[in-house]
Amino acid sequence: AVNVSPIQFANPALPAIVTSALANSGLAPHRLELEITEGVFVNENASSEKMFKSLKGIGVRLALDDFGTGYSSLGYLKKAPFDKIKIDQSFVRGAAVPGNRNAAIIKAIVTLANTLYMETTAEGVEHQDEVELIRELGCSHIQGYVYGKPARGEEVIRQLQAAGGHATPLGYKVSRSP
Repeated sequence: AVNVSPIQFANPALPAIVTSALANSGLAPHRLELEITEGVFVNENASSEKMFKSLKGIGVRLALDDFGTGYSSLGYLKKAPFDKIKIDQSFVRGAAVPGNRNAAIIKAIVTLANTLYMETTAEGVEHQDEVELIRELGCSHIQGYVYGKPARGEEVIRQLQAAGGHATPLGYKVSRSP
């Protein structure tokens, strides 16, 4: 996954840059996910629609990053061809705490995404209870430090081999009622 800023998204050369990067790396287009924030919709115009079409024509995946923290207009979900909605970490944090409304918001976003045939990623997952809750809410992916901080590929392979091929959550459990 690669973050694309609103300035980069507005650059007409972006599809050529992405195509060149894919060719140079040998990466299959469907393996590249471009994360785009809601900021690209501030000056929404015909060029935005053309850019989405060009990027999808290359075969890359598009993710709407930090969903719910920006302009949060649902109107652009009708037109923009996103494959995934990334739920901002501000909704994940505290979601497992009794009385917090974040779990309801996450569930609503997951339901919306599923209805639009999109995947979901919950960002900022750091506690074991959050993994369990996010799974119960139907989110398809998680992102966060619950399984460890970023590491080199060799270190990850070593850790997985030592644990019999399983990743174990490292974050602590938060107390919450069933």
